[in-house]
Amino acid sequence: MPVLTASMEPLSARIPSDIYLWLAQLPVEGATTNSDKLRVLLGQLKRQHDGAMDYPTAHGWARDITAPLRDATVRLEGNTGRNSEVLNLLLEHVTASLAMIVSHTPDNESQAAELEDMLVRRLFGLSASLLRQAATEKAQAYDPAVIRRHMDATIELAQSIPNPKGV
Repeated sequence: MPVLTASMEPLSARIPSDIYLWLAQLPVEGATTNSDKLRVLLGQLKRQHDGAMDYPTAHGWARDITAPLRDATVRLEGNTGRNSEVLNLLLEHVTASLAMIVSHTPDNESQAAELEDMLVRRLFGLSASLLRQAATEKAQAYDPAVIRRHMDATIELAQSIPNPKGV
């Protein structure tokens, strides 16, 4: 059976020099030339637009978007010896949640309910992780008081919810 390959069409564009230099320095997996990079990046954009990314691909894409922040925190840890479990938790939550959203385009109510369940489960996991950080006087964070400073309204709301049995 012959392998079908997409035909290639030429594309010419004039772009500002700062964007050209940025593209030339941008690491894009599987691409070395600017032409290769444009093909890869446009393909990613098309898959994103079409809702055709699966979760692992969307997760990789979200990690790429957040790479500058991840790199900055690694450098900071290397320079200071300090890290933040709180910031790492938040970054992982945002990355995974964004990947879920990008990779799921519900066609019906059942699929929407499934996405909703995944996102709520992830959010409550984050909430539990943040509450574990609140269990100590100082959170493992760049600002050790950050959790306690923001938790009062959440704790008050949680205490007002009746605890249903059997749930």
